[in-house]
Amino acid sequence: MAFIGDIVARARANSMFREVVATGPHSQVVVMSIPPSGEIGEETHDTIDQVLVIVDGEADTIIEGVAAPVTAGSLIQVPAGTRHNVVNRGGGDLRLYTVYAPPAHAPGTVHQTRQEAEADEADRPAAVAVG
Repeated sequence: MAFIGDIVARARANSMFREVVATGPHSQVVVMSIPPSGEIGEETHDTIDQVLVIVDGEADTIIEGVAAPVTAGSLIQVPAGTRHNVVNRGGGDLRLYTVYAPPAHAPGTVHQTRQEAEADEADRPAAVAVG
């Protein structure tokens, strides 16, 4: 399914932890909303590159154990095989969009919370949780 539209507005309007927006044969677009003090959760995608773009909020991105602050407009490129996490350090929801190549989640996936996402074993074939 193709996506044509304002991805920043779509990310800002999203209140779900994860919502798959579009999935193609080689990539996938997902919007995410992380509550204050919440996190994506440390993970490693063995065969998937991931690009994350912060739309609203403040966070620490942790790549292979090294933390760096990120804010709106920051882009994080995570090569396959790299341990990573994003932790919301702001007072409001962290809004972002991410691109996986190849896709990491089932088309149409929506998870309201991180706990729901972690419980959905069928949706995690490509990601390996390490934390």
